[in-house]
Amino acid sequence: MFGIGEWMNDVFGPYGMMGVIIFVFLIFFIDALVVPTLPELFFIIGFMYDPTLEFGLILLFVAVIAEVAGITLLYWVVEHIRVPEKIKKIAEKYVNFLICRDEKMLLVNRIAPMIPFAGAFISIIDSWKYSKAMFYVVMGCVLKYGLIMMMSSFFFQYFSSGDAELYTMIFIIAVIAVSIIAAFARKKKGGLTVENS
Repeated sequence: MFGIGEWMNDVFGPYGMMGVIIFVFLIFFIDALVVPTLPELFFIIGFMYDPTLEFGLILLFVAVIAEVAGITLLYWVVEHIRVPEKIKKIAEKYVNFLICRDEKMLLVNRIAPMIPFAGAFISIIDSWKYSKAMFYVVMGCVLKYGLIMMMSSFFFQYFSSGDAELYTMIFIIAVIAVSIIAAFARKKKGGLTVENS
């Protein structure tokens, strides 16, 4: 874990704070657009560059913008291609197995990641609206990464720098582990769904 932080510092450190901000943006953008990148880990590594509330809020803003940009770009691409009906039906069936059938699932997705390529799902699921979906994306991003930032800030305020980094990493690993376990448990329950009004 710390090796990743050192690599990030070697590559982007010479560019100072702006380098860290660009790196965090790219991580969140790629995560939203193409493949999972463990954004929690890189968000906190970026925050460790300058563990202050001001810098944390900047990174949180950047994370939200990157998520919105990545999801929107994927949504736009899917909107402008012809998606086979078979794929649409598979996506609809998949959503029907989730704990929420509407856009609220994008908020739940922050705890139990069950929807990869969210932008594609927003486009494919006929009952989902882009504006409502993005509201839950932004809300989920602010809540999750705001909590991570506050916990890390707490560690840096009350512990030495070395201990704070260690406790922060343990906290992030716990967050990722809980997300994986929650997603696995959700898959095991399969057909259990909650009706939405």
